Amino acid sequence: MHNHYLIHIDGLVQGVGFRPFIYKLAQEHHLHGCVDNRNDGVYIELDCSQKDAELFINDVFKKKPKIAYIHKYSISLLRTSSSFSDFHITASKEHGSEITRISPDIAVCPDCLQDMETQPHRIRYPFINCTHCGPRFSIIKELPYDRSQTTMESFEMCQHCRSEYENITDRRFHAQPIACNHCGPYYSCKNNTDTSSLDYFSILQEIVKTVKSGGIVSMKGLGGYNLLCDAHNTESILRLREIKQREKKPFAIMFPDEKTAKKWLYINKTESDILHSWRRPIVLLKEHTKLNCELNQGFTTLGAILPYLPIHFDLFKYSNLDAVVFSSGNFGDEPIIIENYDAEKKLYPISDLFVSHNRDIHNRVDDSIVQYIDNNIQIIRRSRGYTPEPIVTENYTEGILAFGAEKTASFAIGKSKDIILSQHIGDLENMETFEFYRETIHRFCKLFRFNPRYLVSDLHPDYLSTRLAKEISQKTGVPLLQVQHHHAHAVSVMVEHNLYEDVLAICMDGSGLGTDNCSWGGEFLQCNRKEFIRLSHFPYIALPGGDKAAKEGWRMGVSFLHHYDLPIPETFKRTIGIEKINTIKTMINKHINTYYTSSCGRLFDAVSALSGICYQNSFQGEAAVLLEHTASDREKSSYPLSTEELSFHSLFKGIITDLEQNIPQAIIAAKFHNTLADILFNKALELLRENGLSKIVLSGGVFQNKRLLQLLIQKFKVKKIPYYYTSRIPCNDAGISVGQLGIGAATFYKN
Repeated sequence: MHNHYLIHIDGLVQGVGFRPFIYKLAQEHHLHGCVDNRNDGVYIELDCSQKDAELFINDVFKKKPKIAYIHKYSISLLRTSSSFSDFHITASKEHGSEITRISPDIAVCPDCLQDMETQPHRIRYPFINCTHCGPRFSIIKELPYDRSQTTMESFEMCQHCRSEYENITDRRFHAQPIACNHCGPYYSCKNNTDTSSLDYFSILQEIVKTVKSGGIVSMKGLGGYNLLCDAHNTESILRLREIKQREKKPFAIMFPDEKTAKKWLYINKTESDILHSWRRPIVLLKEHTKLNCELNQGFTTLGAILPYLPIHFDLFKYSNLDAVVFSSGNFGDEPIIIENYDAEKKLYPISDLFVSHNRDIHNRVDDSIVQYIDNNIQIIRRSRGYTPEPIVTENYTEGILAFGAEKTASFAIGKSKDIILSQHIGDLENMETFEFYRETIHRFCKLFRFNPRYLVSDLHPDYLSTRLAKEISQKTGVPLLQVQHHHAHAVSVMVEHNLYEDVLAICMDGSGLGTDNCSWGGEFLQCNRKEFIRLSHFPYIALPGGDKAAKEGWRMGVSFLHHYDLPIPETFKRTIGIEKINTIKTMINKHINTYYTSSCGRLFDAVSALSGICYQNSFQGEAAVLLEHTASDREKSSYPLSTEELSFHSLFKGIITDLEQNIPQAIIAAKFHNTLADILFNKALELLRENGLSKIVLSGGVFQNKRLLQLLIQKFKVKKIPYYYTSRIPCNDAGISVGQLGIGAATFYKN
């Protein structure tokens, strides 16, 4: 009988060159055995002693591929009469319903870019990849991760690629998307005169020519189509805004390298690291010089991204372009387009050049967005490069499906002790986005071998996510738990930081249905993962016109001043018109189409409008972001605080006085932020003391505001109060589903 040792490794170990790594490591250790992929991880069988097995696993941890992540492993002894004569990779196997990590998509590596210059069969080949880089989540259909389970299935390897794929010394050994000029996907293009081309270098020249001449290029990328134009060309940018129905929302810019980006932007070490990382997100960076006012009018930051596909690198390599608008290929709130026929129908007619390719995108993924705060990277939009990386918990989550909210929607599923958060979905009020949401839930269930045992949704009965949850529950009999919006916000932070005891949660956002059927959004909660108590909240203010007041922020300016019986500033009267102002007052007084809200988001809208910065939102959060970006960095003073609990009377009285004295908007905006931070901090101290709490969690879309969050953090640090906020999960409504699932796990399972 022989002693064999079976090693099971779970984590991000598929699609990152892990089996080839194990093969080569076994050769180094002179061990015989085998390795294979299964849906629940990588299995290694070694014909060796216990000591040799332990030395081997130690080296696995020390030398594993850079992108690989080992969550857990086990070693068990097998007694067998058979022995191995060598070490080999065996065919992938199915193994129950458990799953291992699936790699996010990885930016092209430097070695592959070098191969595009030197390997004869890959000279200028734009779909080059290896075990260290290339498409992963965007092309995978099912586990285990093999070529036959991806959209590369239809591309048969040529003899040269096959030999690399089977060569243990080659970097492309078992690289599933391996391809070259002879056997892989290819680009095609046609211009607005229907002239087409399949030659890659000719296509590159056409892209450069189109962008430099002021045209717009539609180009299929990794997770969907993108729209490109020259970032210096104002006319092109305005035309792109018209095409995308994107009046003011800032555009992201692709720069060839960090050195070029620094001509306009400040970049610190942490920001530099994430810009260059294999994830390649859009990073929000502070401007020191304006690139083009039409890119981000009124904003002091610009979303910067570096090339992550070979064609991006070649675009800059074969041109003198230094900044290209890089926007998702969609219109309004629709999801990014991924299907070729759909793109040709919608994008080709509005483009000067249409560039496509014949590798299908199975899973749609937008570019992720992050920002730097408090020596940390905070995710704003979680998609390409992050999805489907799980949030690892200490709790059992199996079978829980959390539906999320309505805007910036996402959903989450529970597998064992993991929470797998979907990619960015969007606003479910848009029909196409809702279909994308439903389709992606179905695909996650199939891909991750997920069968819902429990459902969790928001309280709001009109959210399409809630309606879908109820529909599924009624059809299948699967139990449904509905949880309060801001409790879910708070628990999302608790999940990320493994908090279980009662905490003080400060939840600030635009809206969420409360247990009293009012719209909440300025909340102080005492909560754990199962339940919460509403300790305090911002005052209820009239919301004249309901959802319309969230778009037309000037209505909230009238409402707040009416609530505190303060005069309307003359400049505001002239801009809005006394008739419209009086109509809003009448609606409030007579309760005509008027609701009530404690929303912090609506407070920002009111101040932004009264200050003359932004009267209405052309996109979600516009007024609040412009207010933040207008604020002076040098102004440290605040408005007086009201003696009444959480009253904004003194705040608005101070703003009106400043407006009458023609104080600059930058000063007013800064004083507002300073005052709000004072109010939140003072209330937090009071509630911590009164309720015997010691830890604070901060959540809700308002805490995307770096200025406000940093002000609060500084105050908590001085008092040595432990504070927590999400960085790996969006603090906006895209993180709600994680909190919902955390509440579900605490409710349904004895964790």
